[in-house]
Amino acid sequence: MKAIARNPSLALGGLIVAILALAAITGPMSVRADPLAIDLARSLAGPSRAHPLGCDALGRDVLARIVWGARLSLGLSTGVVLLSMAVGTAVGATAALAGGRVDNLVMRAVDVVLAFPGILLAIALAAILGPGLIDLAIALCAMGWTGYARLVRGEVLTLREREYVHAADALGARPARLIFRHLLPGLAGPVAVQATFGVGGIIGAEAALSFLGLGALPPTPSWGNMLDAGRAFLLVAPHLTTAPGIAIGASILGFNLLGDGLAQRFGRQ
Repeated sequence: MKAIARNPSLALGGLIVAILALAAITGPMSVRADPLAIDLARSLAGPSRAHPLGCDALGRDVLARIVWGARLSLGLSTGVVLLSMAVGTAVGATAALAGGRVDNLVMRAVDVVLAFPGILLAIALAAILGPGLIDLAIALCAMGWTGYARLVRGEVLTLREREYVHAADALGARPARLIFRHLLPGLAGPVAVQATFGVGGIIGAEAALSFLGLGALPPTPSWGNMLDAGRAFLLVAPHLTTAPGIAIGASILGFNLLGDGLAQRFGRQ
């Protein structure tokens, strides 16, 4: 209880994320309905005991589609963040350690990418590459790695001036040992916070691109394309947009709270 009182954001955010992860992992086993099964007799049916969140225009169970959409959104966002983090960390650390012209050239390239609004760059790339999960992941990674590169570069520039790093360098430690033994542990906290916020941002971006038809294509369940399919029936069947909208909002809120809690915790260390 004391830990919760000291850091409520971490506790609440962790709880929401844990529930979402549990739903994504075990939901398809506990929700028996087939998210792709069409039953036109139940078209636009409201919530009932058999279908707690109702059915969509094709009679498909909304709860089952929400659960499968959670698996897609969380899986895709986690994968995109991990790849973006790996690329950004490598680029940022390389630029900071190399210094001079290499650092200047790399960071100017990062500035060029950052000059474009992130979501617009993702939309442009997704439109060029075409719809589909792999192309969507590439588009989201293209906009996500720059934040990690700038963060890691700044942290490495600070960490490499620490006495223990100078001591290791004076003792003849190789660059790889300096990075993995002495620099990466110091980067873990800031990068973890950035990654946590990043997952929430990617969930929102994936939903937006799928809503525009540039992400997961029907009949694959995705919160974004569920919103798109339900907007035509907003007045007669509001549950079609309410359910995925709450799922998106809760996911982003959970990861933002978790990131804020992690930032507070690492800030006190």
